[in-house]
Formats: sequence, structure tokens, C-alpha cells
Amino acid sequence: MNSEQVIRTPLCDLLGCQYPIVQTAMGWVAGSSLVAATTNAGGFGFLAGATIAADQIEAEILRVKALTNDKPFGLNFHMFQPNAQQLLDLAVKHKLRAVSYGRGPDKKTIARLRDAGIHCMPTVGALKHAQKAIEMGANIITIQGGEGGGHTGSVPTTVLLPQVVDAVQVPVVAAGGFYDGRGLVAALAYGAQGIAMGTRFLMTRDSGVPEATLQRYLATKDAEKIQVSYLVDGMPQRMIPNEYLAMLEKASAFKRLRIALNLALQWKAQTGMTLGHAFGVIWQAMREDSASVAQTVMAANAPMLLQKSMVDGKPAEGVMSAGQVAALIGRLDSCDELIGAMVKQASERLAGLQTLAA
Repeated sequence: MNSEQVIRTPLCDLLGCQYPIVQTAMGWVAGSSLVAATTNAGGFGFLAGATIAADQIEAEILRVKALTNDKPFGLNFHMFQPNAQQLLDLAVKHKLRAVSYGRGPDKKTIARLRDAGIHCMPTVGALKHAQKAIEMGANIITIQGGEGGGHTGSVPTTVLLPQVVDAVQVPVVAAGGFYDGRGLVAALAYGAQGIAMGTRFLMTRDSGVPEATLQRYLATKDAEKIQVSYLVDGMPQRMIPNEYLAMLEKASAFKRLRIALNLALQWKAQTGMTLGHAFGVIWQAMREDSASVAQTVMAANAPMLLQKSMVDGKPAEGVMSAGQVAALIGRLDSCDELIGAMVKQASERLAGLQTLAA
């Protein structure tokens, strides 16, 4: 039995990939180049539709198709973005294999995607959210434990994963704390059908992240210092400490509000969001959860600050989302090298376990 057969799971058949390794849709990072590199290496990649300009997103989809000889891949979106409907239409038009999202679409929208043969694969950080997503129509669930980067919960993966696996009847993908073949084997042992990684794919030569920013990631060697902060957009977000975060921690509430409003205006101009759409998003937040209104207003902070680091190459002036595994990664492999090494290590570990059990 070869290494591919050893770790192949039903998730591979659903997503049309060689290995049960998913590259998440990191804003400003998961463009066509990274998604194509992941896909060609045997994994499954998601385009970060939330940060790709509306007039470029279809070209990015077509570029992935061309670079991969039309292999399956996915698209990430947020319902609050101005061109959400465009992304949904493009996913159907180009017969993409899956979509991913956080606070997601309604049942009607999910039903449309499912009817088009598209797998709906939200990311959640709690059992109740997984159950709600499935009730809405999701047929694959990605759970992210507290070790993960970006917006994250407080429950560690080793607690959340078995809790969700035992409670749901759809395939579960595990995220938060994975970066090598040992983690893949551990996730499969817990009952997951695959793993999803963001930070590990960001820290590859294929990510396109500017060198100055990548060196900040590589220089981070203490996992404890990759902490969660609420200061960027009011939601828990795990990031590498830097000068900008230090400034926010010292800033007054008024200064942070002024910064948030300025970034919101920049995001509005960059995305073409109208005032009517902006007020509609806020009104929807008020209807669903009045406590989330402030977070909705601050939501533009994260993409604009990530752009500083991930596009402009100015890590001291933005934020750097990161899982705690960033402290364990010491080299920038290509996606092909990364996935190849993971599969080899996972196969060796599984073979070792089989020997012990014999």
C-alpha cells in the first residue's frame, strides 16, 4: 500500500483532491498562485474571495483553472461584502467544488449552492455553531481550535475536535495547531477526515507574502507570545505581536475609534461599498445580535491592517494573523515540498503504529 492510499479519506473524494489537506482562505494571501500551488501538490485550496477586488475575482478563478488544468478548488466569501452575490454566482457558473465561510448565508442561498453540486464548508469554533451550520445546510464542517490564527475561539483543538466528531454526521476537517504529518495522523485518529492549515501555507515560498513580513513570522520562536487580542476588530484574533498592536494597547478608546472609522472609510472606498449597503449590514447585525453592531462597524480593521503586512510588506504598520504553530516553523518550503513531506511523515507514523499494534 503506497503513502497516498494510507492517508486517503472520503473527504478526498468529496473535494476531488489527492490528500486530505486543505489550505484555508487567508485574506490577501490565498490568491490564485497559492491556491494553484496547493492544488497541484495534491491538497485543496480556497481562494480568499473577501479580499480580491470584484473586477479581478473571475480572472483569479480562471487563472487557478488554467494553472491546475481544471483541478477542483474552492472559494471563500462573507455575506456582508458588497459583491457577495457576485461570488455566489461565479461559484455556480464555474462549478467550483466547495465554498467556505464564517457567519454565513441563509438556507435558501446554501440550498442553491448545494443544488449546483457545491459543498458548503463553514469554519466554526464551537459545537453549537457546527450544529447550527449543518441545520442551515452545510455538509462539511471545519472546526478551528483556539491555537489557530486570525479569528478564533477559546476551546483547544484537542477538546473541540472529538466533541464535534461525536455529535455530527458530516465530515469534519480539523484546523488549529497543524503543520506537519504528525498532526495529520493525530487528527485522523480523533475522527477527522482531514486537516486545514493557514499559517503553514502562509509560511511557504508560494504564498507571495513579502519577504519583510515572512521574516517576522520566521523570527517568532515563542508560541506563548502569539496571543489573542480583541483590539483590532472587537473579536478574538490571534496575531504575532508587533509595533502596531503595542500602539493599540496603549491608545485611548477614542483614538481606537478614530482609527477604526478611518480604516472603515478606506475599506468602503476600496470595495465600492455604498452607504446604503453599509447601513444594511449594520441593520442586519442589529436584528441578529445587537451586541455585534460594534464588531460589524470595526470589521474593516482586519482586512485593511492585514493588507499593510501581506501586500505592502510593512509588518510594523499592520497586523500579522498567525496560529501558534508559527513558532515551530523554521523554513519556507514550497507547497509541493510541504505536502510531500507531510504525506511521507504521516505514512511513516501510521506504519509505525501498525507495527506496534501487530
